[in-house]
Amino acid sequence: MDENLMMIWQKCLQFMRDNLNAAEDNSDLKKLEKSFDLLFDKVQPISLVDNNLTLMVPSDFYKEYIEDNYLSLLSAALKKNIGKGVKLWYSVMENKPVGLEKPVTMNMKGKTVPTPKVQETMPQGFSSNIVNPFVVPGIKKVNIDSNLKSDFSFENYVEGESNKFAATVARSIAKRPGATAFNPLFLYGGYGVGKTHLGQAVGLEVKSQFPDKVVLYLSSEKFIQQFISAAKAHKQTEFANFYQMVDVLIIDDIQFLSGKSATQDSFFHIFDYLHQNGKQIILTSDKAPADIMDIQDRIVSRFKWGLSAEIKSPDLETRKKIIEDKLSRDGIVLTEDMLDFLAAEAKTNVRELIGVINSVIAYSTIYKSDLSLELLKDTINKIAANQKKVINIPFIQEVVCDYFGIKREQLLSKTRKREIALPRQLAMYFAKEFTNATFTKIGEEMGGKDHSTVMYACETIKDVSKIDKEVKKYVKELTERIKH
Repeated sequence: MDENLMMIWQKCLQFMRDNLNAAEDNSDLKKLEKSFDLLFDKVQPISLVDNNLTLMVPSDFYKEYIEDNYLSLLSAALKKNIGKGVKLWYSVMENKPVGLEKPVTMNMKGKTVPTPKVQETMPQGFSSNIVNPFVVPGIKKVNIDSNLKSDFSFENYVEGESNKFAATVARSIAKRPGATAFNPLFLYGGYGVGKTHLGQAVGLEVKSQFPDKVVLYLSSEKFIQQFISAAKAHKQTEFANFYQMVDVLIIDDIQFLSGKSATQDSFFHIFDYLHQNGKQIILTSDKAPADIMDIQDRIVSRFKWGLSAEIKSPDLETRKKIIEDKLSRDGIVLTEDMLDFLAAEAKTNVRELIGVINSVIAYSTIYKSDLSLELLKDTINKIAANQKKVINIPFIQEVVCDYFGIKREQLLSKTRKREIALPRQLAMYFAKEFTNATFTKIGEEMGGKDHSTVMYACETIKDVSKIDKEVKKYVKELTERIKH
């Protein structure tokens, strides 16, 4: 460590220690000093370049605690011993992998520091003299369509036991985007449980509280399409630089980056740039980070930097709240027995629930009928009859491919990579479970596989799902998707 830097830091510590009693209401100076020493004993200065001071801290907790309790005192110490305009950065240590002597770190900007106009270390693969074609000369930021829906606000988000934790974290992020330990926020759960709504709610609240911040929501499919178009036009740099302008980036269904290595590379560098510059990242997925197949380990590692929050299917009481909230906005009131019936019928997810509600409202309006329990039952029966699906092998293949984020051509290929072989075996297993097809027929539909291969796949899934929690989870969730 630089001896001069260490000397400066010791002077800063002494200044803060000398002024503890003045900065705190608590008169017990010994307790204050002990708490102070325990905290700052594990904080080390690692660099001071162009008035940018970087402190290494053991965890996010230390960063948050320093900023919440000692920021004004630390700022005064830095001003006295270094000068005006000191920019504070943190290098947060992660869990150190076995065998590594040096700690693994990630850099985070301090509260007191505006993001430097020029990034000191450009992400690998980016030019240091990028010209952004989206920026009008003389204007720092341009208006970007955030792609947010006004209906997806916090006010319209119904909380329950299944989503309370995720919603609480999301509200916290909306107050301090990019400045909490929850970056990225990784929301995961089944289809239609409210992941998109919650992600967009953060974006809407940020736009309301911080009008100057650039917020962008898009699906991973859109991100992939944009990258492919940019690559074909040899404009990958412009593509990356556009996303570096964003203050809050919300990407839906991030699991669909699976298998797309070039897009993953670009996303990795964009992620790193945004994270290092204190920008907020929110991602949604139908699977937890560790369960996403065929995605780079370094990206999965970054998914885990912040917080992963699961949103489960709403319980009965939450479904009732959703129904009441939705109908009250349309001026419709239901009796308690009607609410109970509707909530009991729509068990899978919020999206199904809203679909049923809209159908009931439409039916009542068209036929000018007063809502009654009998009308609800009749409408539900008609919906069920119209939506009944034929479960066949192509349909099972579609569900499995969608779940794992892979293409049908990959599923039917001969590759033995686990990220493809396991979904293929699951598709064969479900084909046998849900259809009357023979092993030979299933093999033909699965890319010309031998009937013995299908038999082996079915037996393997049966046996492995009894002892492997991951496979057991796949079987359970895919069974629900195929049935519904």
